[in-house]
Amino acid sequence: MSSANLFSLFSDNFPAQADAVFLDGIDGRQLRYGELNQRTGQMLSLMKKLSIKKGDRVVVQVEKSIEAVLLYLGCLRAGVIYIPLNTAYTSNEVNFFLGDASPQLFVCMPNRLDELKSVAQRQGVPELLTLGAAGDGELMAAVSSMPECEDIANIATDDLAAILYTSGTTGRSKGAMLSHGNLAANARVLFAYWHWQNNDVLLHALPIYHVHGLFVALHCALLGASRVIFMPRFEVSTVLQKLPESTVMMGVPTFYTRLLDDAGFNRSICSNMRLFISGSAPLLAETHRDFEARTGHRILERYGMTETGMITSNPYDGERIAGTVGYPLPGISARVADNDGRELPRGESGVLEIAGPNVFQGYWQMPDKTAEEFRADGWFITGDIAVMDDDGRVTIVGRAKDLIISGGFNVYPKEVESEIDALPGVKESAVIGVPHPDFGEGVTAIVVADDSTEINEQIIFDALRDRLARFKQPKQIFIVDELPRNTMGKVQKNILRKSYRDIFK
Repeated sequence: MSSANLFSLFSDNFPAQADAVFLDGIDGRQLRYGELNQRTGQMLSLMKKLSIKKGDRVVVQVEKSIEAVLLYLGCLRAGVIYIPLNTAYTSNEVNFFLGDASPQLFVCMPNRLDELKSVAQRQGVPELLTLGAAGDGELMAAVSSMPECEDIANIATDDLAAILYTSGTTGRSKGAMLSHGNLAANARVLFAYWHWQNNDVLLHALPIYHVHGLFVALHCALLGASRVIFMPRFEVSTVLQKLPESTVMMGVPTFYTRLLDDAGFNRSICSNMRLFISGSAPLLAETHRDFEARTGHRILERYGMTETGMITSNPYDGERIAGTVGYPLPGISARVADNDGRELPRGESGVLEIAGPNVFQGYWQMPDKTAEEFRADGWFITGDIAVMDDDGRVTIVGRAKDLIISGGFNVYPKEVESEIDALPGVKESAVIGVPHPDFGEGVTAIVVADDSTEINEQIIFDALRDRLARFKQPKQIFIVDELPRNTMGKVQKNILRKSYRDIFK
């Protein structure tokens, strides 16, 4: 029986020309396809030296770099479970992840070593190495002295490739377990559905600790042996410079609104482009229309989740309708159901449920939570409220559990509320998302004081700075006398969202 190792799927598609460029950094550094086997082989040798074996976990909180991608590919090759963390996570948050994942190795940024070393020691992590944005640090110094190992771990379809932590509705983050088979199935479908071409050049400005940048973008490029213009972060000036030599760009809505704000962004700059893709947050219909008017390109919007990769997509050939997320991808079944899992008639709103080879293996060490998220017949409950029209096109109309998506990142109000409520002088709080012109939704906190000690907006901002990742921190805080409640005493967040909906306009 052949191995289902995702690395093998990629390496089977490496081009014959060893000098073909894979990652083309804007700093002049490059990684060529001909180097991948050797350098991931050296990574494998280091893992063996550190007694990191198949099924062990490696937690990584580093800046975007060529070497970080090599580490990811090396973990795939070794059968080691890769766990990327958002670089904005505080030491308090990292402490939880290390305790939950029990990794054999933690790789952090050199400038945070002093801060995180004690965290790693507290959680009993055997090995701690550093990796900087330019490839500096202890990890690559150690790798460079290693011999090349030619092994590729024999992997079953359900063996885990990665764990990605998502914020929990109860405040506790959940580790979504994604297998080699999950990731391979999604990559193959997207590669075909988006008509990936031999000469495609991907403009990559996304972070690589997220499904969008790490799996969706890079996996398509690896299957196509494509050149990737590898930007450390999104910057309008650099994107404008690199668009003429690119054919595909994947981004969050914020990317497109910021491009439209620049007078230099025009049809001519986009003349070589084949495809603009948007995801990770809802794209406003206005942005969709304005983008087409400016460039002649209709953005292709798609929809997915950490737990599933991509679920639906507007068609490559066919109508890309603003405000919809298209059709279920080939091999993925979708239905709109009531709270009991009964499928609803087309046109009615309900919870979107899906089934397919892309659906994750469950939440790490949370069997009860995993069971809650699946129906008895195996369908996964996304928690998103959707409508499906007569021909199967899906529109997301709301989100259960009050999830906020700010700048493409998921923020669960309960986690933020728990931190605010723990502060002296706070009686209670309610955290909501309201429309924001740049981030899609701005995290907003409504706080009731208890008069036991002085509390104001600045005190709360300062207290949260080291407790929560920046994208979770409220952009606005309001102190009020009381929160609106219904007859059952439940806070009416719909009223709050309506009351504060214009604060960022």
